[in-house]
Formats: sequence, C-alpha cells, structure tokens
Amino acid sequence: MTTQLTAPDPARADGTDVGRALRTAQLPPYGARLVLVVAALAGIGVWLVDDSVFLGVLTAWVLTLAIPLWSALVEGTRKATDRLVTQLVSSAFLVALVPLFSILYEVLSRGTKVLGIDFFTFSMRNVVGEGGGIYHAIIGTLLITGAAAVISIPIGLFAAIYLVEYADGNRLSRWLRFLVDVMTGIPSIVAGLFAYALFVIFFGEGVRMGIGGSVALSVLMIPVVVRSSEEMLKLVPNELREASFALGVPKWRTIAKVVLPTALAGIVTGVTLAIARVIGETAPLLIIAGATDSVNFNLFDGRMATLPVFAYASQRNPGIPPEFSIERAWGAALVLLLIVMLLNLVARLVSYFFSPKGER
Repeated sequence: MTTQLTAPDPARADGTDVGRALRTAQLPPYGARLVLVVAALAGIGVWLVDDSVFLGVLTAWVLTLAIPLWSALVEGTRKATDRLVTQLVSSAFLVALVPLFSILYEVLSRGTKVLGIDFFTFSMRNVVGEGGGIYHAIIGTLLITGAAAVISIPIGLFAAIYLVEYADGNRLSRWLRFLVDVMTGIPSIVAGLFAYALFVIFFGEGVRMGIGGSVALSVLMIPVVVRSSEEMLKLVPNELREASFALGVPKWRTIAKVVLPTALAGIVTGVTLAIARVIGETAPLLIIAGATDSVNFNLFDGRMATLPVFAYASQRNPGIPPEFSIERAWGAALVLLLIVMLLNLVARLVSYFFSPKGER
C-alpha cells in the first residue's frame, strides 16, 4: 500500500491566502517622484519670491520628508526608516558636492578669461598692470615637484619594501610605521620650516632656493609613497614569492622581477597621487623657495616661482590697478587645477593598463 504525498494547502485554517498575507501595502510607483517634483517646484517658488537659494533648498528638502512619513502610514515603520536613512545619506552626498562644484565654477568662470598663448609663454619680468604670464611659475612648479619626486620615490619605495619583505614585525618596523603615520599628519608649514632650518645650517640666514622647496615637499610626499606602496606590496600573493623561491631565485631578485612588476600599477598610482597632493602646497614653498618674477632653471641658485605661490602673491599684493593681477591669480589656479586633474587621469590610466587583466 503506497502513501501519496499531497502539496500543502495554500489557504490557512481561517481562509486567508498565505501569499496575500505575506504581501504588504506599498506606495504607488509614482509616489516618491511626485513628492520630489512638488518639493522642487516649491523650492524654486520660494527662491524666486524670497531671492534666497538657501531658503529654497531648505524648503524643498523639508517637503521631501513627506516620503518617509507617507511610507510610515502605508508601508509601516520598517520601510519608512529605510526610506528616511536613504534620504539622509543622499542629502549628505549632495551637500558634499556643493563646495566641489562651487570651487570648479568659480575657478573656471574667472580663470578662463586670461588663458592664451601669451599667458603660458611670458613671465612677469618687467610687467606692470596688464599682460604677463605664468611661464616662470610653471617651470618652477615642474622643476621643484620633479626634484621632490626624485627624492621621495626611492626612499618611500625602499622603505615599503623593507616593511613588507624584510621587517617581519620587528621593533624597527613598528617605529617606522609609527613615524610614517606621524609624518602623514604634519602641517605643511612645519615641512617648510624644517627645510629652511636645514638649509640655514649650510647657507646662512635668508637662504632661498628651489631645491629647498623640493626637500620640503619630499617630507610631505614620502609618507604617502610609503603607505601606498606598502599596501600594494601586501596585495601580491605569497604563492608568487614561494614559487620563485622554489626555483632557487634569491630574494632580492624575486622582489625585483616578481613582486614589483605585479604591484606596479598600484605603486605608480600611489606615487602619482602623492605628487598631485604636494604640487599645490603654498606655505613651505613660500618659506624656502620664495617668489620671483623671472624664469629660473637652476634649483640650486636663487628664488624660484611656483604656481601656488604665484597665485597667492598675485592675490595678496595685486598692485594698481588690481584687476589684472587678480585675474592672473585665478588663471594660475585654473592651470594648477588642470595639472592635478591630469595627474589623476594618468594615475587611472596607469592603474588600468598595468593591472592584471582580470582586475580591469
């Protein structure tokens, strides 16, 4: 005699459909969009009537709180809480974008007025009022930042290799990591004072030279290179090292031929971002590199102009009439912003083309 299995009855004893009992009421698909449109129109209306952007935005945001309130009445407190937290996170993201877009708008709107061939090919030597350019500041920025990279990259990379490959958690590695963490947070003005004090020992009071600015920037750049390179080296699988050791390859050659090429994309990206981080520093360069209106190609002799110092000096002492100097300051800020964006783009491209195919 066989027993036949039957599917369970979807209806409960009280006659209620199980599927229907699991379903809860939801807002209509157009509900949230309708509230957002009404809130936006109300905010625009308040802005036009009161001529206050802040009051209009605040009104629109307060009205959007109707979405979680409506959800609490229809869907319950759990779904309403989810909608409220989503709205708060989205609002915080939009608030964070406000200063970014405001800076971009100001720099683009004011800096593009002076851009031209003369602005990039002339210096400020013997220029008063209208005219002149930032050629001397571009040269100084490239030379000082390039020398800082030459100083920082080998030191930072070798320190990272020691921490990952040789340290093995000893006391020296712990102290080195602690010092790197401390150096990451030091103010830039301290780096400038350190470089000035160092060069005063050898050249006397009042020393101003480009290589001093490179030393100051390298103090800020080295910890970033160490941290980024260390994290990239840690991501290299140990199996690659063990396979190389099994073939009898010495450790230094394993690092040079296996570990570094594997982590190359991340290392180059970290180095590029470190350069972008220090290229806009003003305080240390103002202390040790100084400012000048002439072109100087010698890092070891005399003052050297840079883009951030040029922008600061043009805004701080605009002269008479002041509008031309202020326009040049905005133009220098725009060029510096474009250089930083270009460096970030290069970092992204390097990370894409040199990373393993499976991680692109």
